[in-house]
Amino acid sequence: MLNKNNLYLLNLYFKDNTLMLMKLNLLKGTVLLAVTMFNQQELIAQMYVSPNSYVFVKNEQLFVKGDLELNSATSNMYLRDEAQLLQGTTASGVNKGVGNLSVYQEGTADGFDYNYWCSPVGNVLSATAVNNPFGVAQLKDITGLTTANDPVLTAALNGTASPLTISNRWIYKFITSNTYANWVYVGNANTINAGEGFTMKGTDGTSANNPGANQRYDFRGKPNDGTISINVAPAMRTLTGNPYPSAINLNLFLRDPANLAVMNGTAYFWEHNDAVDSHFLAAYQGGYGTYIANNGDFSPGTYTAATWNTYNNDGTLNTAGVSTGSTYKRMFTPIGQGFKIEGTAVGSAQMKNAYRVFVKEGVLNNSQFERIGNEVNGDTWGDIQNVAGVDYTQYSNKELPQIKIHTVLNNQYSREVALAFNGQATDGFDLGMDAKAPEYNLPNDAYFPLDATNQFVISTLPFDINKRIPFAFKAASQTTFKVTVGNTINFTDAENVYLFDKQTGVYHDIKNNFFEITLPVGVVNDRFEITFKDAALSTDENVLGESLTVYQNNSTNSLTISNPQMMDLKSCTLYDVAGKLIFTKNNLGANSEYTFPTSNLSDGIYIVRVNTNTNQEMGKKVIVKH
Repeated sequence: MLNKNNLYLLNLYFKDNTLMLMKLNLLKGTVLLAVTMFNQQELIAQMYVSPNSYVFVKNEQLFVKGDLELNSATSNMYLRDEAQLLQGTTASGVNKGVGNLSVYQEGTADGFDYNYWCSPVGNVLSATAVNNPFGVAQLKDITGLTTANDPVLTAALNGTASPLTISNRWIYKFITSNTYANWVYVGNANTINAGEGFTMKGTDGTSANNPGANQRYDFRGKPNDGTISINVAPAMRTLTGNPYPSAINLNLFLRDPANLAVMNGTAYFWEHNDAVDSHFLAAYQGGYGTYIANNGDFSPGTYTAATWNTYNNDGTLNTAGVSTGSTYKRMFTPIGQGFKIEGTAVGSAQMKNAYRVFVKEGVLNNSQFERIGNEVNGDTWGDIQNVAGVDYTQYSNKELPQIKIHTVLNNQYSREVALAFNGQATDGFDLGMDAKAPEYNLPNDAYFPLDATNQFVISTLPFDINKRIPFAFKAASQTTFKVTVGNTINFTDAENVYLFDKQTGVYHDIKNNFFEITLPVGVVNDRFEITFKDAALSTDENVLGESLTVYQNNSTNSLTISNPQMMDLKSCTLYDVAGKLIFTKNNLGANSEYTFPTSNLSDGIYIVRVNTNTNQEMGKKVIVKH
């Protein structure tokens, strides 16, 4: 499975079945270390870097079947330009030595905002101890291609980019708890165990080591390797992440039967609004996105965005930062990425080398720390080099058919939920295919009531055009809910999506329109259903849809209503996708056509509502693009 092209090693020799590197200056391309022994021993390959020597890998992977020994303090390995180290041992890690592996990762937070991390390295205080604890002093300030300085550690509120100054006030970890107060302060201490995640606020200003971007950190230490245990407990969450100097296939971790025996198969990722500059908790705008593998080990899973603020016109989260909500790609978790998991039993979930893959970070590769980009092209993966020896070219890179439903609550923030369709699922709860809300208890919410006690933001079930899917609302005080389909992904089985109100008997088109209702205090979980057919069939909206044509002409920057039957129209109202009123035109009369300018509107999705003098109504979504 490993690419042998551009194999180029200098000054190598073997001793006791170990590959020895002496004063190695450069590695070009992928290096395959797999030595076949003819004495019926297991395949063995080890790598040894002698004193005053280094290995430099650029934009490729280095695969070591056995252990890596960075023998002395002057034995080093440098991974640059998305280079990664993969190892193939199947038990606990066996790396040795007191030399350092150095690998870069970029943070996306400024001095007021958090990133969630998981270190790929530990300390080098012992030559024999493996998967050692980590401390933030191991994050170096880059000065050159292989050189770096120690960071400045400060108790001040804000860190700075140059010289790298890290505020130790915000270094915390979170282990088997469901209480916010139980974050464990770490600060400068070297007590972040392998597989434990940690929070860290970013830096202000710019740095010459990464011009025009966020802070670039140099993780230096002994590379983590092998099986790493993560403590879990029922209904408790633990901050963990990818603990290796390579990407991992997160699906393999979440769907491993041994892990599903002790956790719920869901990963929760922190998202934040970069535009909020405050250290006061009450001012934060952030939350947890939710990811499940859903469609097997080797196909993209399902992700719903964090609940905070509202959505922009194009359906993305309303933020001045780079957060893009449901466009995140989470299947291949990059180096350094932290996330939370939730336990279902007392025990340990395990990270394993078998999950490790060589996938460079980016949307095209379904691997994001926090970046934006284009969608994946093609129907299947390319050749993904990986420890498990899986041929990824045989698997689809397309997400399951799914519908993202956005509910705006009191015009303050949005809840995104996802309906995904998989013939292997049931209509009830399926472990690893349905996901509970990342928040334990929001006062106001919209969700799928799959059971009597939990609120679900992802529901996976077989598709049936006649299916009726319960949809619930919760209000701690009188709350206005606005519901619409924010996005569909690979979904072509039904032309429309409705929210059916069993109390009024009305089907509301939420694919082309939004449904708005104000509810009193309480939970309503047996009144509304998501459907794909309007059982009335002869509703006013169906009649209007045959009589009126509404379309956006982006070449002339105008919205047009064609009214060939000269119906008497009372009003045309335009809203953004979050339900905010843009304009209303009243008393339109019975003209054959109406045109409204849209040159002053931002690019995005808008909802048009047309009403007749006989109180018939239709909705239509249009896309404005200049």
